[in-house]
Amino acid sequence: MEKYKKSLLLAAKIGIGSSIAIIIAQSLHLDYAVSAGTVTLLTLMTSKLETFRLSISRFLTFGLTVALALVIVAHVHNMWLAYGLLLMLVVFIAECLGLRSTISVNCVAAAHLVTSQDLSAKSILNEFLLVLIGVTLALILNLFHANWAHRRRIIASMRRVEGQLQEIMRGVAAYLRDGQMPGRVWGEIGDLEAELQGYIASAYEYQDNTFQSHPEYYISYFEMRLEQFKILHRLHYEIKSIRSMPQQAAVVADYLEYLSGFVVEINSPDKQIERLEELFDDMRHQELPATREEFESRAILYHVLMDIQDFLKCKADFVKGMDETQRRRYWAA
Repeated sequence: MEKYKKSLLLAAKIGIGSSIAIIIAQSLHLDYAVSAGTVTLLTLMTSKLETFRLSISRFLTFGLTVALALVIVAHVHNMWLAYGLLLMLVVFIAECLGLRSTISVNCVAAAHLVTSQDLSAKSILNEFLLVLIGVTLALILNLFHANWAHRRRIIASMRRVEGQLQEIMRGVAAYLRDGQMPGRVWGEIGDLEAELQGYIASAYEYQDNTFQSHPEYYISYFEMRLEQFKILHRLHYEIKSIRSMPQQAAVVADYLEYLSGFVVEINSPDKQIERLEELFDDMRHQELPATREEFESRAILYHVLMDIQDFLKCKADFVKGMDETQRRRYWAA
């Protein structure tokens, strides 16, 4: 449903913006007035931040296109040959500068200038105004973005991911206790990674539609959760290789259930790390295993604890990486 809402909003902005751009161009008696609508369409297919960057790039490369047209038309008298040569140079330079998105608009301007064989100041100003009108309308309309709704969806996604990670950890704890893994926990684990990748893309989109730096918090958050997910995925296969559960497995299970309650956004894992260190210390002071099978099982279990340590380190690094602005905005009591 959200996808269709976004598509409808974009379509509405393109339709309205392109029409207004053409009306303005016609009211100014500009030639090729419909091109102003085309510029608006091409520029609106981006985020706020990208629209701003693209607009600057278009004006810079427009000047380059005009300069090339002045030189080529003066020396190449065949119209189609001049247009082909100009097009080749515009595309080559744009590609070299990483400005492919500016090619379409500049090629339209080049076509107008070369085919009309009119490189007077009036004709160049006409093309510049077409670009100016189209870009300006796109900049204005891209200010209308439902950021509040987008942020609400991001926060809902954060809660969903936390719930899934908690469920996975409780499933691992259940397996360590009685060797039974709830099927629904791991049956959907493949989907979670794809979901997280989608949430990261959504967080980048949200950041690009605000002119502030703090929304990168959401990107860092989902990237941190993705790393934690990968650790739990790896841990899943490790515990399945344990042939017989040692008695220490119940202690690890208790810790995982305890830890699952702290898989929330606003939590610095210092106390959880401290408690894990105590668990490590207890295991080091226990009697050595009596059999090879017990030794192998305890070795895997110890490695599981190391994975949990990495899991906590991901969150600790995330908390450490927050600046004061992010702490005040997202973690203030």
